[in-house]
Amino acid sequence: MIALIQRVTQARVEVAGECVGRIDAGLLALIAVEPADTLRNAQRMVERLLGYRVFQDADDRMNLSLRDVAGGLLLVPQFTLAADTRKGTRPGFSTAAPPEQAEALFNVVLADARRQHGVVESGRFGAEMYVSLTNHGPVTFRLDA
Repeated sequence: MIALIQRVTQARVEVAGECVGRIDAGLLALIAVEPADTLRNAQRMVERLLGYRVFQDADDRMNLSLRDVAGGLLLVPQFTLAADTRKGTRPGFSTAAPPEQAEALFNVVLADARRQHGVVESGRFGAEMYVSLTNHGPVTFRLDA
């Protein structure tokens, strides 16, 4: 499982002109599921998303997690993160999980995150989404679980 996280001052996702998820300061996480991913990968990803230290402490060091700052979390399914881009000029998607598996594990991440954290919003699986954000830093990391 892959997550591309961005520390944001705000982020939102729209589907067909409707805002389906919105957060203020926190993390935007684009989530991709790979074929070998399991329930354990989904659970580990939630641990990483909520505990990864990317927010400044009083000494201006990245030492605080999303939990520590009580920030928002916006989860967006993004199968293209799992693309094989090693050769050619067109991505291959055989490295992404089939839609049924990907949606099930994305929903596990979403449900677990909502159980453990205050503000958790999401995009819509399989929809054409428009994501907007203000990256703070900029700070962007790839997490694997």
